[in-house]
Amino acid sequence: MKRDMRSHLSSRFLSIYRKMVGGNGLLYPILGFASCVAFIYMSFGDLKFSSFPEEPRISFVERNGTQFFLDGKPLYVNGWNSYWLMAHSVDENSRSRVSAMLQAGAKMGLTVCRTWAFNDGGYDALQISPGQFDEQVFQTVLTRKNTITGIEYRNDPTIFAWELMNEPRCMSDPSGDTLQDWLVEMSAFIKSIDKNHLLTIGLEGFYGPKSPKKSTVNPEEWASALGSDFVRNSNITNVDFTSVHIYPDHWFHDLGFEGKKNYVSKWVHSHIEDCDKELKKPVMFTEYGLSNQNKDFEPSQREQFYSTILDIIYKSAKKKGSGAGALIWQFFVEGMEEYNDDFGLVPWESPSIYKLTVKQSCRLARIQGLIREKRNLKQLCSERE
Repeated sequence: MKRDMRSHLSSRFLSIYRKMVGGNGLLYPILGFASCVAFIYMSFGDLKFSSFPEEPRISFVERNGTQFFLDGKPLYVNGWNSYWLMAHSVDENSRSRVSAMLQAGAKMGLTVCRTWAFNDGGYDALQISPGQFDEQVFQTVLTRKNTITGIEYRNDPTIFAWELMNEPRCMSDPSGDTLQDWLVEMSAFIKSIDKNHLLTIGLEGFYGPKSPKKSTVNPEEWASALGSDFVRNSNITNVDFTSVHIYPDHWFHDLGFEGKKNYVSKWVHSHIEDCDKELKKPVMFTEYGLSNQNKDFEPSQREQFYSTILDIIYKSAKKKGSGAGALIWQFFVEGMEEYNDDFGLVPWESPSIYKLTVKQSCRLARIQGLIREKRNLKQLCSERE
C-alpha cells in the first residue's frame, strides 16, 4: 500500500509495530500494514455463487521451480487488488459490492484477487497493550472454519496464497538483520500451521546492503536503508514466491511519464532476472498503479504504463520464466468514491483498461491451453480475436 495513505485509509489499516530485540539489545519496530493478506483464487474466472455448502472441486496451487502449477499444468496470474472485501462482506448493506466485484473479475477472466485478511478496525484493533498484540487472532486467521462451507481456511484451495505483511520495513535497522529474523520466524510459524498454501512476504522489492550489485536498480539511495532486501528476504526457505510493488509516482518527484515508464521496465526486468537466475522462484507483481493526480496525467498514460508491465510478464510466461503474474491496484465498484486513492478505478468505466485487462487474461490463458477447457474464457477471448 502507498506510503502517503489518505486519511480514510490510515484509519482503517492496522499499522504493525512488532517489537523485537536486536543483537545490540535494542528494541526495533518493524513497520508494515496488515498482519496477513489473502490471495483469493478464482479458478480461471469460473465463478458461481451458491447458498449450499459443497466441497471445493479444485486443487491447491503449487510451486515447482520458477513456476506455479495447478493439476500439473503451469499457472500464470492476471488479477487485481480489492483490499476492502472483508469489511464490506460483514455488512449486509454493502455485501452486494463484494459479489459484484468478484463477478466482474470473473467476467474479465481474472484469476486472483488480493485482499486484507485481518480485523479491519482502528489502528489499535489488534493491540492488547503497548508493544503487545493479540497473537490468537493471527493464529485464528489460518484455522478459522468457513461457516458456509465448513472448511478451515488452511484447507481451502480457493485461497491461492498467504502474504506475511504488506510492505514490511525496519528503518531502525537498515542492515536488514532484524526484519530478516522476523521473516524467518514468521514464515516458519505460518508453515507449521498451514502446509497447503503458498506463502510470500509482501515486499516492495527494494534492494538492501546485502545486494550491492543491485543498488543501482533502486529508485534512489533511500530505498537501500529501509531494512528490507528483495533478494535476501525472498531467499528464505519457507517463502514460496516473491512479491514486488510498482509505484514510481511515490518513488520519484521530478521524473516525467516517459522516464517513469522506462524505469518501470528496468524494475520489472531486474526482478524477473533475479528469480530466473538466483532465487529460482516465481515473482508476482502484487501491486502496480499510476496516480491520476500527477500534474501531467492523461488517462492514456495508464494504458501505456500497464501495458509495459503486462507485456514483460507475458514474454516471460511464453518462455516459461519466473514472471508469474501481476495484480492491479485497485478495482472497486460504483458508489465507492471514498475508497478511491488516486490509483483505483471501476474497470467497466475505463474501456481501454478493461480491454487491456481482458487481453492479458486471454493471452496468458492461451499459453496455459485453457481457452478450450473453460467455457467462459472461450467466449470471452473469441470476442477479442
